[in-house]
Amino acid sequence: MAPSVLILGGTGFIGRNLVSYLVSENLAGAIRVVDKCMPELAFLHPSHKKAFDDPRCEFRQGDVSRPAVAEKMFTRDDNSTFDYVFNLAAETKYGLSEEIYEEKVYTLAITVGKEAAKRGVKCFVQASTAQVYEAQDKKPAKEDHKIKPWTGIAKCLFKAEEELKKIPRLNLVIVRPAVVYGPGDIYGITPRLIMGAIYRQLAQEMKLLWTASLKINTVHVSDVVRALWWVAATGDEKGGRKGAVVGGGEVYNLADGGDSNQETINTHIRSIFGITTGYQGTIISSFAKLNLDSVTEDVNDMHLQPWADLCKAGGVANTPLSPYLDRELLKDNELYVDGGKIESTGFKYTHPTVTEASLREVIDGFVEVGVWPKGTTK
Repeated sequence: MAPSVLILGGTGFIGRNLVSYLVSENLAGAIRVVDKCMPELAFLHPSHKKAFDDPRCEFRQGDVSRPAVAEKMFTRDDNSTFDYVFNLAAETKYGLSEEIYEEKVYTLAITVGKEAAKRGVKCFVQASTAQVYEAQDKKPAKEDHKIKPWTGIAKCLFKAEEELKKIPRLNLVIVRPAVVYGPGDIYGITPRLIMGAIYRQLAQEMKLLWTASLKINTVHVSDVVRALWWVAATGDEKGGRKGAVVGGGEVYNLADGGDSNQETINTHIRSIFGITTGYQGTIISSFAKLNLDSVTEDVNDMHLQPWADLCKAGGVANTPLSPYLDRELLKDNELYVDGGKIESTGFKYTHPTVTEASLREVIDGFVEVGVWPKGTTK
């Protein structure tokens, strides 16, 4: 019998792609998707809508950071237990208060983790982030690398990781992806793509802070969702979840082998938008280190109105997309990640590096949904 699956945060970027993957590959007999945001309001691509409309898939709206709601969402009509639970429900927007992250990242994870343990779920997969590692550029961070979270989200995700490991009888696996990109990406590479469209419109050079070699390691969302299923279901079929133990919590980084940096991405942006790109240089970048709040405000003021003008001219009245970059993401932190451990279990990445075609696919998908203005690329 095909397994039953509970996806928390299922209308989000990774969640919607996981639903599509499970449906298209006929991997699950029953899929319950839970999210505060309803599919009708989530700007789903037609391919994602099709998956959500599949008879094996049911949607329920709810905030699972509340124990009563979590209990309800875990309860099936026949009182059976979901085989696999994927927690993708953490808040992903940057620049929010510590209180919001505490509730919507940490408390949420512990609430659903305890519920999964109580019900004896075969595997509970917690999505974390590679931003938990100390930023450095000497060698890529493996799973045992020094921990020093450098975003508010990462701080609460790592705190949740540590607490989840303490929950008795929780069959836990943790994944820590690098920058995730692909269809539906809002906060990963997409803000840089929006900037490319803006500088094409302005007919100006797009100049970024720091250097060309600043590491921004990546992983395609299709590889992320395949990895999520791999650590849960494939391990279960072989009688052991890739090292997951009761009360333990095996950890896997997710990062392609392309070792992307700022110039890797800029190369594709130049080709997609027909613009020139560069870097601000040592003096301005050094100033930015000392005045990051001011620089962040200036950078965003420079980009927000031109994007609004582009959307208006293109007939886009409502969009979740923005060129806004939070100060946490403008820091010169290296995201340098070794994603090889999961490959030692037999998993293979299908997108070994970022390509121009994969980034054009992101833009084309948004144009089709009606949230990106047409005619902005070369």
